[in-house]
Amino acid sequence: MKSSLKIALAGLVCLSLASCRDTSQPNASLNAQPTIGDSMGVLSTKEAKQLFGAKETPSTQQAAAFGSYAKGCMSGAVELPESGPTWQAMRLSRNRNWGHPELIDFVKDLSRKAAAQPGWSGIYVGDLSQPRGGPMLTGHRSHQIGLDADIWMRPANDLRLTRSDREAISSVSMWRNRGAFVNEKWTPAHHAVLKAAAKDPRVARIFVFPGAKVQMCKDETGNRDYLRKIRPWWGHHYHFHVRLNCPAGSTGCVNQAPPPSGDGCADAQSWVNNILNPPPPDPNAPKAKPRRELQMADLPAQCATVLQSP
Repeated sequence: MKSSLKIALAGLVCLSLASCRDTSQPNASLNAQPTIGDSMGVLSTKEAKQLFGAKETPSTQQAAAFGSYAKGCMSGAVELPESGPTWQAMRLSRNRNWGHPELIDFVKDLSRKAAAQPGWSGIYVGDLSQPRGGPMLTGHRSHQIGLDADIWMRPANDLRLTRSDREAISSVSMWRNRGAFVNEKWTPAHHAVLKAAAKDPRVARIFVFPGAKVQMCKDETGNRDYLRKIRPWWGHHYHFHVRLNCPAGSTGCVNQAPPPSGDGCADAQSWVNNILNPPPPDPNAPKAKPRRELQMADLPAQCATVLQSP
């Protein structure tokens, strides 16, 4: 396996500037220029997740995010320590507690704010990114550029968990009626932690199940501006997903379009309405096509260098 990986990585060498185009720009065409590895005929059809999933350490380059949240990679990643005064990283066997330095700083900052809530000593941190970002062998489609973090809904009231404890313990679900409402485990502290995360200027958006957003809209009595960043999405009842903006000066990083204006509460209510009264299926709707696995040719050209770096 090591020899085959070595051969594959050899194909990442860019033989000319023409064969190393930058696909990190939003309108870049994947077919307009020769793709990574085309000169050698090695990696144009290689699944990127196999290469990035095999990397156990970060690159030695300067920290940078390349591409978009679901199609990119990261250099110079920083590891979130397994444990800190107000956090613990969970599922350590996955080796996904890596991120851009700004993400690591954000997680630590949020953990301190969470520790001020009743019943919380901090936060349990789920998946960030792999050591060099990129597509994952299992799970997430995003989390590729070191700017996404999953924060468990379970209050971190015990920060002495062993490595084996962190493999066995699970978070707790906050939803009821398939996500239309919160359940009895939801507390004002959950509201406060999500609010603290959303008010951080580094945050672009937060994904959480629709019922939680609607409940926050009902309970908020002060400034509602931060609610714009909290977006309803499928699942996300065991954890909420924080996404940061591209750091300043990150020319190769592609931001997601900003959330629509307003607090987004009416939109969240429409999600709930559709959960409670789903529209009838459309018999003429085309069948969903299976998603194609990302190949190295789909990623920004900088990702080849990230893989090759010591």
